[in-house]
Amino acid sequence: MSDSGIHIPHPAHHDHPANSLDQWVAIFTAILAALGAVLSYQGSHLMNEVLLQKNEAVLMKAHATDQWNYYQAVSTKTHLMELAKALAPADKTSGFNSEITKYKAQKARIKADADHYEQASAKANAEAARLSTPHEKMALAIILFQIAVALASVTALTKRAWLMSVASICALAGIGLWGYGLTML
Repeated sequence: MSDSGIHIPHPAHHDHPANSLDQWVAIFTAILAALGAVLSYQGSHLMNEVLLQKNEAVLMKAHATDQWNYYQAVSTKTHLMELAKALAPADKTSGFNSEITKYKAQKARIKADADHYEQASAKANAEAARLSTPHEKMALAIILFQIAVALASVTALTKRAWLMSVASICALAGIGLWGYGLTML
């Protein structure tokens, strides 16, 4: 059998033995990159939920505004009927009473709908605010991961092992913030 011609170098064949600090930096960076990718996905998903809730709040607020405008129009009609009743001769007011009663009933239904939309808007805003806080924690965690990767890179260049300790502290703080953000969901 012939060899395929691919030669995989062995550390023993190098002029310089493999630096264990460089290996740890590479492993550390790869782990942080993987964790950062998962965290980034979760953060993006969470931000989409925040935006969805904000859009829902705006939509419900628009519906409430429409209902309040309709309420105002019916209220104006009611006042016009009351004015017409007051100005009309006494024997011609019976039709106005039924219209006034109809408009007052409409106003009650319209007000209930407007209040419902206002409450739905407030609920969606509250949900968006609730989801924003864990997202902020996740965003800070990503920043800490990025700082840790940068410090690990400087460690590989300068061979200063203490920088790796600082990078590890940043990474652990990022993991802690990530976990804290998840508990807030």
